[in-house]
Amino acid sequence: MAFANPHITATAVEATEFPDLARKYRVTGVPKTVVNEEVEILGALPQEAFVVQAIAQFTNGDQRSTQEGARDKEKEPSN
Repeated sequence: MAFANPHITATAVEATEFPDLARKYRVTGVPKTVVNEEVEILGALPQEAFVVQAIAQFTNGDQRSTQEGARDKEKEPSN
């Protein structure tokens, strides 16, 4: 998303090289995405599913697991 929008920035951090950051963000698996210190998404998701989950967490305070969000996305009928 950072490639498509100049208002979005992204930084990748190697957790093993920066253990203080890994502890701060409670990294237990990779990839882990943290957005604005509020939203945490663990695991690799297709871009559309990632956007849906991030927006849902911002708008609803939804803290469901990545697996639940991905399962819901898979169940949606395709148009």
